Amino acid sequence: MERKNIWEKYPEGKRAGLLDFAEKYRQFISGCKTERECTAKFAKMAVNAGFTKMEEIIRAGETLKPGDKVYASNMGKGLAMYIIGKQPMEQGMNILGAHIDSPRLDLKQNPLYEDTEMAMLDTHYYGGVKKYQWLAIPLALHGVFVKKDGTVIPVSIGDKPGDPVFGVSDLLIHLAGEQMEKKAAKVVEGENLDILIGSIPAELKEEGNEGGKEEGRMKDRVKANILQILADEYQVEEEDFLSAEIEVVPAGEARDYGFDRSMIMGYGHDDRVCAYPSFMAMLGLEGVPERTSVCLLVDKEEIGSVGATGMKSRFFENMTAEVLHAAGQYSELALRRTLANSRVLSSDVSAAYDTNFPSVSDKKNAAYFGKGIVFNKYTGSRGKSGSNDANAEYMAHLRDIFDRNEVAFQTAELGKVDQGGGGTIAYILAEYGMEVIDSGVAVLNMHAPWEIISKADLYEAYRGYLAFLAEA
Repeated sequence: MERKNIWEKYPEGKRAGLLDFAEKYRQFISGCKTERECTAKFAKMAVNAGFTKMEEIIRAGETLKPGDKVYASNMGKGLAMYIIGKQPMEQGMNILGAHIDSPRLDLKQNPLYEDTEMAMLDTHYYGGVKKYQWLAIPLALHGVFVKKDGTVIPVSIGDKPGDPVFGVSDLLIHLAGEQMEKKAAKVVEGENLDILIGSIPAELKEEGNEGGKEEGRMKDRVKANILQILADEYQVEEEDFLSAEIEVVPAGEARDYGFDRSMIMGYGHDDRVCAYPSFMAMLGLEGVPERTSVCLLVDKEEIGSVGATGMKSRFFENMTAEVLHAAGQYSELALRRTLANSRVLSSDVSAAYDTNFPSVSDKKNAAYFGKGIVFNKYTGSRGKSGSNDANAEYMAHLRDIFDRNEVAFQTAELGKVDQGGGGTIAYILAEYGMEVIDSGVAVLNMHAPWEIISKADLYEAYRGYLAFLAEA
């Protein structure tokens, strides 16, 4: 089944909306490189768009009615947004679910050390990465230190004009004979992904330098200098690393890609390229929807959706119970019916067909740039292991919605059957009995530090999510 290139839907002179949406997304992804930064940005935008924090509704004992807009933050690393619909909630919700974490390097809890008068930070990689891709590229540090008194100190170094950058060194080709013999998975080991951050030793005090005392003070002077910089600029000491969450991410902004500027290269397209249009669809929804509309943005998908901020937590279920209660509709049975009768687009990326590596894809069942939003009826690996496999009836319902709204879509699976596979949050939501299917944007270089997407596919995803919220 041939799918037209959707750029033909947007001939020159009729691309203003598409290009404007893509530029705003490019700016968003350039400034929001962690789940905390995404959540803070989205929460601020939600408030500006008329959403009220659910905590305030609960505290004031207010009643929700159709058309009301509320949101809740999950520990600053995830977000749930609701627009109350006309129908009773137990008839189900229309949910857009995406994740806002991305593969990266995390600092260990005791990361700072000195070796041969070089200051280093020890890391632990997060999510599925090709470790060698993180060598010899400029890196930035984003995250927070949390002091014992609860003070949160944001950190963002490497992306502002004039900032220094950091990096993991690589071996020069002249001495890389043994390295080049290794399998790609072993070119660099996880324990060797340490970040170089400084090389100037702290200055010695002049007094008391007699005898052997000076030699004792020479130890770890470069590390001492780094600690002094951290104390001066961030008011933190070495022990504050114990309660810090610092992520190491590629430095630099997302960029237009290609002579025709039809694509965007940036860090974290997986899965912010779906999270952003999902969020914007909630803001773009006009009037009061028939069914309650939801945007659910979660953390920890890249490591199995675990933990209090992952999809496997009870955050979404608990918050839905709170919304039902505030709407005067709560009972345990009503909660179960609300969840079971809901429909979901698990807004997650798909692998774009790569002309440099055609052997891993089935051309008839691959996702392509410029062909629209991608439906993955099933994910998993090999024999659909670990997959959510959507019902044919649900797929037919979505086809009808998208065709009536002239939203370009394509269907795909993640590579040839025995090549591997992947998963999303779809199977977790499906455990409630919801109708769920994966639908998102095709990505090249997925899980690399710099990924690539098509601006046209991004915009079509937004249009598709909007149609889903209004009509599913």
